[in-house]
Amino acid sequence: MLRTNKDKQTAFELVSLESLVPQDHMLRKVDQYVDFSFILEKVRPLYCEDNGRPAIDPLVLFKMVFLGYFYGIRSERRLEQEIQTNVAYRWFLGLGLTDRVPDHSTISWNRRKRFKDTTIFQDIFDEIVLQAIAHRMVGGRVLISDSTHLKANANKHKFTREEVLQNTKSYLEELNTAVEQERKERGKKKLKPKEEVEEKKEIKRSTTDSDSGYMVRDGKPEGFFYLDHRTVDLKYNVITDVYVTPGNVHDSLPYLERLERQVKRFEFKVEAVALDAGYLTTPICKKLKEKKIFAVIAHRRFHPTQGLFAKWKFKYDAQNDVYSCPNAQILTYRTTDRHGYRHYASDAEVCKSCPMLAQCTRSKNHRKVITRHVWEESKEWVRENRLTPAGKKLYKRRKETIERSFADAKELHGLRYCRLRGIKNVTEQALMTAAVQNMKKIAMHLSKTV
Repeated sequence: MLRTNKDKQTAFELVSLESLVPQDHMLRKVDQYVDFSFILEKVRPLYCEDNGRPAIDPLVLFKMVFLGYFYGIRSERRLEQEIQTNVAYRWFLGLGLTDRVPDHSTISWNRRKRFKDTTIFQDIFDEIVLQAIAHRMVGGRVLISDSTHLKANANKHKFTREEVLQNTKSYLEELNTAVEQERKERGKKKLKPKEEVEEKKEIKRSTTDSDSGYMVRDGKPEGFFYLDHRTVDLKYNVITDVYVTPGNVHDSLPYLERLERQVKRFEFKVEAVALDAGYLTTPICKKLKEKKIFAVIAHRRFHPTQGLFAKWKFKYDAQNDVYSCPNAQILTYRTTDRHGYRHYASDAEVCKSCPMLAQCTRSKNHRKVITRHVWEESKEWVRENRLTPAGKKLYKRRKETIERSFADAKELHGLRYCRLRGIKNVTEQALMTAAVQNMKKIAMHLSKTV
């Protein structure tokens, strides 16, 4: 018998909103296992206690934001429309079937006015991490860090060229002290104080989003981007740190500062870290060795000048502090420059008649010079770690942890592109994306174990 549902749309039914949401729905698990009550205390100082119109419940407001990031809804206007028709979303927000959904402009107004110049988004991210720690989902012993590029909301063809100061190296004072001590111990004259010259470089500045940076990297798209520097804990892949920089900032620059922040904020006792090749810098290796943190950093092979011996073919003798060339000739120490590099040079009279001269150097005086940084031992220590069974096993986990975390953020939560402009807004997007990823991990893990 043929029937239609023509009149069902206007029929009245007595239903419970609770019964319309499946028991295994992800939002049910998040609501059960993630405590959002801290948000009210965090935002209370931002609201007037006894004046003005009654505000929309901040918990509803932030849960709306979380929904947008949970399901990769990039537009706040679209988010409002989705909540109007989605029963599970209404249940999560505590709205009835006929309750009015807060206007999308309320979210943007609060971002631009009430939450401007506050740390509310960082505070929310940190509180979720603390809840993961309380549930024993974070060990704080092994951390894995990397960065990924986020396409800025800017046209790569609209820019101006500007000269800006070079990034000041935070370790320069320590390096200068090490060089001075090195030269003193080796009987070298003290270097003359370097005349302070402001080093500048020309960059492209977007006229659409001036905070973004023009990125040019091998194997990466070219244009205006931001970098999301992220750290995850090895135990359950919980994200423990998020930091956003323009796309033209090197990966290694913020690393040590962000590592220190996690140690102080969450009281981590870090024993090991795994990093990509971009972090293989002498200052990072030195600091990690000083802190007795087992560091595994990928190696990036540098190609020597075609036709000449690679540097690794010159063997260093630590006991005698000399290098030996492939023809078994000795390169002795000569000096240490202000950049922290020791110079080891060969005897030009011996090299002049060497059958391997053409493969060794093209200098007019026939002298081969090899440089070695004063902190090179820490870099060699990291290389040795990488080749150990434990180091290989740890580095292999990168693709299962940090790379998986970035992939989920881009594919499922809309982090591939920046929703808004300006580094503060992009930081909010990165923090909230990481926060909802952590919420999902907490909820899914506890729902299986409780």
